[in-house]
Amino acid sequence: MSHTPSGLSRRQFLKGLTMAGAASLLPLRLLMPYTAQASTAFNAKDFQIFRNACPRNCYDTCSIKTYVKDGVVQFIEGAPESTFTAGGLCVKGYAYPRRVYSPDRIKYPMVQDGRRSGNWRRVSWDEAMDRIAKKILEIKEKDGSLLGLGLTKYSGNFGITNYGVEGMMSSLGYTTRFVGTPCWPAGIDAQNYDLGDMWCNDPEDMVKARYVIVWGANPAWCSVHSMKYIMEAKRRGAKVVVIDPVFTQTAAKADVFWQPETSSDGALALGMARHILDKGLTDKGFVTENALGFEEFAAYLRENVTVEWAAEVSGIPAEQIREVAEEFATADPATIWIGYGMQRHTNGGASVRAIDALVAMTGNVGKEGGGARYGHLRTWGFNYHALLQKQPEGSVGFVGAGGPKGEFDFTKGGAASYTDRTFNINKTAQGILDAKDPAIRMLWVSCKNPFAQDFDRPKLEKAFDTLELVVTVDQFFNETVANSDIVLPVTTLFEEWTVNVSYWHYWLGINEQAIKPMYETKSNIEIASLLSKRMNALAPGSCTFPQDIDTREWLEKEFNQGIYDSFGIKHWTDLRNGPVKARLASTASWHDMKFGTPSGKYEFRSDLCREHGHEALPKYKEGRKPYDAFRLLTPHTKFGLHSQFINLDWMHEYNKEPFLYMHPDDARAKNINDLDTVRVFNKVGEVRLKVKLTRNVAPRSLVMYEAWFGRGNDFNVQNLVDDEAADMGAYKTGAPGVAIHDQFANVERV
Repeated sequence: MSHTPSGLSRRQFLKGLTMAGAASLLPLRLLMPYTAQASTAFNAKDFQIFRNACPRNCYDTCSIKTYVKDGVVQFIEGAPESTFTAGGLCVKGYAYPRRVYSPDRIKYPMVQDGRRSGNWRRVSWDEAMDRIAKKILEIKEKDGSLLGLGLTKYSGNFGITNYGVEGMMSSLGYTTRFVGTPCWPAGIDAQNYDLGDMWCNDPEDMVKARYVIVWGANPAWCSVHSMKYIMEAKRRGAKVVVIDPVFTQTAAKADVFWQPETSSDGALALGMARHILDKGLTDKGFVTENALGFEEFAAYLRENVTVEWAAEVSGIPAEQIREVAEEFATADPATIWIGYGMQRHTNGGASVRAIDALVAMTGNVGKEGGGARYGHLRTWGFNYHALLQKQPEGSVGFVGAGGPKGEFDFTKGGAASYTDRTFNINKTAQGILDAKDPAIRMLWVSCKNPFAQDFDRPKLEKAFDTLELVVTVDQFFNETVANSDIVLPVTTLFEEWTVNVSYWHYWLGINEQAIKPMYETKSNIEIASLLSKRMNALAPGSCTFPQDIDTREWLEKEFNQGIYDSFGIKHWTDLRNGPVKARLASTASWHDMKFGTPSGKYEFRSDLCREHGHEALPKYKEGRKPYDAFRLLTPHTKFGLHSQFINLDWMHEYNKEPFLYMHPDDARAKNINDLDTVRVFNKVGEVRLKVKLTRNVAPRSLVMYEAWFGRGNDFNVQNLVDDEAADMGAYKTGAPGVAIHDQFANVERV
């Protein structure tokens, strides 16, 4: 069956883009109406309306209203009940219906005869499960354990029931897991050392701020709904400062834009702190009553930091540093949004600690409209029913006290005789190559596209070539699927039941099954139940995952009284009336001044941080030394989330190909002209693409946005990004982060 909705959905998509402010980027011809005829008046009664929630790894986690007619998603909009989503979606969100009905969608289980051959053939679910189950049993027979079975999964779908992927692996036995996160780990550790947890203010209270610094974030692209709070704060008189190595769309809205040397953020924050200290603008009440180690921090600043030094390191003039520091310290309240990009460095955790200290010493912690905003997991207290599955009796695993870990691991399990074996998710290729006794023979990939997201792509290809079987669960034929033997088609958000919360705002949204699953797609937990059925048919007792499940019932099993009380609902079905927000004693995190640190106070000096091999004080840590002519930055694009959405034909209409962005002065020295095809290369590999010259990019820097894939283009930034580790992340997420923005490369015209 193949059905593509008519132009109605596309028109709604363009209407949505206009609302999101993205339509100005479209080619003009796309904005012309196809006809001049008036459309039929909208009547909500003509549609079935469902509640959905965007499950992507995104600040906004939008609540969605989905309009269905005759079993087809006709259009979607942001849920008006959520003051955060406020009836609107981003450009990616409005493209969701196209994901469902894209002709490029994977429709059936398929087997590839020869990896990267493209010789795919359709098989039945029974045939696919039989081949997978027999391989798992073969591994168990050869190795005496299932440590030869690996799982790499991350944030492609944050619906809570999708943790059933990890549950499926546990139900098979002790396996090998790739743990940690490429996203935000260094900052999580930093905030845990300083505050005792990662906990941010409600983003909606940014309107109360009198001074807003957006440091290394670009919400105009990556959190569009947060921009209205920044702009409202500005309308009320707040000054907005954006600090970013790239002149972004967010920076264009700021009163002040700083373009510092990349990875000099720690020096900049410490220089501001020194000036605040010298001017006597420290909040003495906070640092005396609610903090530990401030005098030691102050002594460090006096002995080691000057504004002139910070200016030299960062490239920001000393007078500007003094001016902004004074304004920040005297505004009440003042806040800093710490972006995830700025901690993706070898000194990223140390830099976040320096910024935390800047916020704390000015008394802006625990204050509505203030705060060092990074993220939170305070509303994630589900049962994790799908995740928590028991290993079969007699399972043998890795001997040790470790086991899987991650920022979303809420299991808090006790010590066990055996655990899973773990490798750093940011070194997937190296982990596969290093795994011995036993080697990883089979890899299960879900909710992730390693070839687009993992680092050192050439090494990853070599690593995949050592695997005996690769199974990928996905919706589209991407490069990871091309490097797989079996692909299993998975449902979109409109085709499954689950529930979502955010790591940024405080809203809870249900995700209803709005339409029947297209083609032969299945949800992750349905796939797990199918595998369990086949495993137990071949070897009774070999898998504990339930063999017959009702996904709606499994959704209900994720709720508990704590969730109901936190959100003020009696039952999850109340969410069918719209999303609800957590009941907050205050919009300010740490409003009670009871910090989660060992001392119970804000810790300028963290002995725990020192025990973990870092500095006790938030001292300056130098960044990675350049190893090539230009710094290479590969931030997120506006039109995709990693590799998701980027392949849709709707996106290709106005994002036809990737480009390299380069400063004109650098280009002139290299005899490169606008739109020339260039070769960007370094020790990892190379890519070839056209160049656009712009002064939005700092000199000696190259920028290319993270992902693009589609027919006739093999662009992949991971051909240039190595897996160098960030300084922090292991404490709370199980593995260090990765220095995505500490990369260097050269360029030449071809």
